[in-house]
Amino acid sequence: VEDQRARWERKRSRTAKELLETEYTYLEQLDLVLTYFVTILKAKGTLKPAVLETIFGPLESLYSASHVLSLHLEKGNLGPGLENFCQTLDLYGHYAQNFEQANKTLKEQLRKNKSFRKFKKLQETRPQFQGRQLEDLLPLPLQRLHQYKHFFRDLLENTSPDTDEYQKLAKTVKSVCEVSHWVQDIFDKRENSLQLLRVQKLLKGQKTQVLTPGRWYIREGWLLVVPSKGEELKRRMFFLFSDILIAAKPCCPLHPLNSNKLSCQAVYPLHQCSVDKVFGHTWSQGGLLSLSFPHKTLLLMSSNQQEINGWYRSLTAAVR
Repeated sequence: VEDQRARWERKRSRTAKELLETEYTYLEQLDLVLTYFVTILKAKGTLKPAVLETIFGPLESLYSASHVLSLHLEKGNLGPGLENFCQTLDLYGHYAQNFEQANKTLKEQLRKNKSFRKFKKLQETRPQFQGRQLEDLLPLPLQRLHQYKHFFRDLLENTSPDTDEYQKLAKTVKSVCEVSHWVQDIFDKRENSLQLLRVQKLLKGQKTQVLTPGRWYIREGWLLVVPSKGEELKRRMFFLFSDILIAAKPCCPLHPLNSNKLSCQAVYPLHQCSVDKVFGHTWSQGGLLSLSFPHKTLLLMSSNQQEINGWYRSLTAAVR
């Protein structure tokens, strides 16, 4: 037991030291943005207060929270430091929520505002920036949140469960994980919206409504449709979502507007679909899937074994 405790203590000390060292680096980087951008821009009035707030969000508050945490870590007061830190964790969620709009506003100001464009370029040439741009520094809080999760977990694993500090660490890990999930959810939803929009733009006309609330993009790819009567195999592009499967074919390459678009051939709702593997169970060449709907059966084929297995897994999961 004594040996185990000694091992825990050594690992814990290493993790606490690394946490403090990386916290200093993080504070230095945030300080660059606050000193050379936020403070000077406020004084000069180059950007309107609302624009400044949109681009930099709660960065000053994040800096203060980290500064307080570093002071506690320096003194070895991990428990009180973590309690205080947990109260500020929501700032990271709000920063993530605002992040997309912040990037959009920054790009807009660089395009429209000549004096801000010149100012940004000048500040980034300072030796303290070491060739980094403002765009490289703004995502730092979100990267730091991910690091916190690993540091606090490591500290928890190397703390004796019967101590008061263990309880505080467990609470911190739970809080950091909750905020991490919140942040991840924000980015997943954003990525999903971009995928839905991309597919919507790929399809000719507005007849097929891809952008629907609650719909999730899963995968896409070319598959061969096996006709029921001995006709030729038809090559179609399929888009799989959480509730529908879309089959599309390329538009005429000579069309003046739609040459690089796809024409929707069918939309299959998945709520009454069953999926079976007809062949492709062994490591043969490719496979065949059967999709049964109330009034139609669709046979999909690929010569690529891995691809057909991937589609089978994705379709089964989506239907389930």
